[in-house]
Amino acid sequence: MSYVAAKGGRKAIQAANEAMEYLRTRNTDQSALLLETIKTQLHGLLSRVLSEGGLYSEELAALAIKQAAGDTLEAAYYLRAHRSACPRLGETPVHCGSEMRVIRRVSAAFKDIPGGQILGPTPDYLQRLFRFELLKEDQQAFSEVTQRWFATPGMDTEIPDTFPKVLDALRAEGLLPPAEDAAEKRPFDITREPLVFPLPRSAGLSIMARGETGSVLAMGYSNMRGYGDVHPTVAELRVGYLPITVPHSVTGEPVEAGEILMTECEVVAMFEADEEGAPPVFTLGYGACFGRNEAKAVCMAVLDRSMDIGRKQGPSNPSEDEEFVLLHVDGIESMGFATHYKMPHYITFESDLDRIRQARNAAGKGEDA
Repeated sequence: MSYVAAKGGRKAIQAANEAMEYLRTRNTDQSALLLETIKTQLHGLLSRVLSEGGLYSEELAALAIKQAAGDTLEAAYYLRAHRSACPRLGETPVHCGSEMRVIRRVSAAFKDIPGGQILGPTPDYLQRLFRFELLKEDQQAFSEVTQRWFATPGMDTEIPDTFPKVLDALRAEGLLPPAEDAAEKRPFDITREPLVFPLPRSAGLSIMARGETGSVLAMGYSNMRGYGDVHPTVAELRVGYLPITVPHSVTGEPVEAGEILMTECEVVAMFEADEEGAPPVFTLGYGACFGRNEAKAVCMAVLDRSMDIGRKQGPSNPSEDEEFVLLHVDGIESMGFATHYKMPHYITFESDLDRIRQARNAAGKGEDA
């Protein structure tokens, strides 16, 4: 494909940028959108940008949302671009989801799980009806919600800081394959190493973790709908704050540097025998991403299992083809390629015009076009 450098038009480009800024700030009767407002009231949008941007900074994610006027792909692009310019100071050790300070934890596999089901904040049980009282919401309404929340019975009940994994019970019974020692395998760095297929599982998980939510959802849904053979049961879905530890710069001992909000999902799928004559065990799929994004984590776990089938048996549908899945779920890559068609393609289209005119002239003369 040929490209041509576009010269001139600087004033038009500057005016286009100024028009975007005016579009964002044109309602002068309203106060500016505060970053704290985005972080608290638009937490679902914030979680999506955090995940797709691949950089955990709520402040920068909120700024990206404001700057992009709510466009999630543009906002994630800002985070990716900023991340690429940040120095890498070190690496964290392997973290386990069982260390998570849980705010939501459910299992579709068992009614009773160690520690109990914790529904937490979720829209799963809401009727999707408009609440028109929100049209005139004010600070007093906010205060009333807070008062009702703290007056809820059981608010003084102590909840453990951490909860055991549901899969531990199945693994203890021998119904799951032994857990891999993650410390022995260095994760594939998708930001520094070229993608040469077949890729290790860690690469696929990394790509999906920052993949575009809609793309991961569509790919996962295709498998659930019949273009695949994964029939998952959510063994455990948990949302919470995972403590992050880093090696101390002097002693090398692990030190807690903070915590990040994460969503983690583990699904159990159809059983199989790993070796001939070995007793059958359940198969697993895993998904995890920054912020709170449950649909993405579930579909990520389904695709993790689906691509494993494709590696072992050969892909029989798109969701089992890791190259197809992993090269098409990244929103930034997809957006960049789609939007580049809006850029000048004068040379290539002029060539197309020449060819079609020649073909039409040849056809009019009765020649072989």
